[in-house]
Amino acid sequence: MYCGTDANSSPVCRERVVGSDHQVRAPDGGAQREEYEMKYMLMMFGSSEGMGESASPEWIREMIGFMKALDEDLTQRGEMVFNAGLADGSTAKTVRVEGGLPVATDGPFAEAKESLIGFWIVDVASEERVVELAGSIAKYSGVVEVRRTADAPPEF
Repeated sequence: MYCGTDANSSPVCRERVVGSDHQVRAPDGGAQREEYEMKYMLMMFGSSEGMGESASPEWIREMIGFMKALDEDLTQRGEMVFNAGLADGSTAKTVRVEGGLPVATDGPFAEAKESLIGFWIVDVASEERVVELAGSIAKYSGVVEVRRTADAPPEF
């Protein structure tokens, strides 16, 4: 259970229930009110190889310190679902089916200089919160893609 404050600084606690839905209730056990939390994927793009060539060691240490602090904050707030950094895109393989057989080629996309280098799956109360998080990450990557996760495939 995570206890904290909502956007209006009112005390609330939240418990995980099915999927990405949460129940939010007053910490004193008062009346429950339902609020739907949202899971998002925050995707950070860049090139760790390029960063090593262009950024100072001090800047890189600052960025790593920020990422560790962000991960700790998200965990303490009960918003972290999962996160991972990825090896440089130069180690990636792209697999396509050609003639009915899988064919692997080096690199994420030949025409891209930057690729996905890390991601977070977060479970937050609002789109505003995930945009706030993305803004803090973008200081180091320039751009962060935010995409809501789906609990199920679309209905057709």
